Amino acid sequence: MNEVEMKNWNEIKTNDSWALFKIMSEFVEGYERMSAFGPCISIFGSARTPEDHPVYQQTIEIAEAVARSGYGVISGGGPGIMEAANRGAQKAGGVSVGLNIKLPFEQKSNPYIDQDKLIDFKYFFVRKVMFVKYAQGFIVMPGGVGTLDELFEAYTLIQTEKTIKFPIILVGRSYWTGLTDWIKNTVLAEKNISPEDLDLFTLVDTTEEVMECLNRFYEKDNFVPNF
Repeated sequence: MNEVEMKNWNEIKTNDSWALFKIMSEFVEGYERMSAFGPCISIFGSARTPEDHPVYQQTIEIAEAVARSGYGVISGGGPGIMEAANRGAQKAGGVSVGLNIKLPFEQKSNPYIDQDKLIDFKYFFVRKVMFVKYAQGFIVMPGGVGTLDELFEAYTLIQTEKTIKFPIILVGRSYWTGLTDWIKNTVLAEKNISPEDLDLFTLVDTTEEVMECLNRFYEKDNFVPNF
C-alpha cells in the first residue's frame, strides 16, 4: 500500500469511527422520544399510493379505528400509505408519529404528523429498530420492497424470539395471498420454516377484521408494552 492509499484508508477508518457516534445519537434520540408516546401500532404500505386510491382511503379508516382504540399510530412519515395512516390517526384525535428517513431524492414528511412526534433518521436500520421496539402490532397494507423489508424484519424477530410476539396483520387478501401461498407451499414444503411459523401473520380484508385481530391478541395475551 503506497502513501496515498494509506492516507485514504486512514480517512475511511476515521469516518467509520465518527459514524458510530452519529448512529448512537440516532438511537438515543429515538429511544428517549419514542418511549414517551405510549403504546402504538405501526402501519406500513407503499409511498406511491395516491390519495384517490381505495387502499389509501381504507388506511385512513383503519388508522382512525386504531387511534380510537387507544393506540398511537406510527408510520414511516412520508407520502402514500404513510400519509394516510397519520391522517387517520390525526382525524381521530390520536397520537400520530412519523419516523421519516432522509433520502437525497424523495420523502418529505407528510403534514398529518404531530409536530412533536416527527423524528428524522439518516440510517434505515436505526429507524427499523424504532418501528419494532415501540409497536404493539404491525398492520401491513399493500406495498413494495420497503414494505416487504419491514414485514420480514418483524417476522424474523418474532420467529427467532428476539422480540416479544405481536400481531402482524396483512390487509388485502388479493394482494398478499400469492406471497403467503408461496410461503406455505414452497418454503414450508421445503422445511425451511416450521408449521407454527404460519401462525405469526394473519390475512384480512376489512377494518373490522383488523380490530378483531388486535383485540383478540391482547385479550388472550397480557398486554405488555415493548418498551
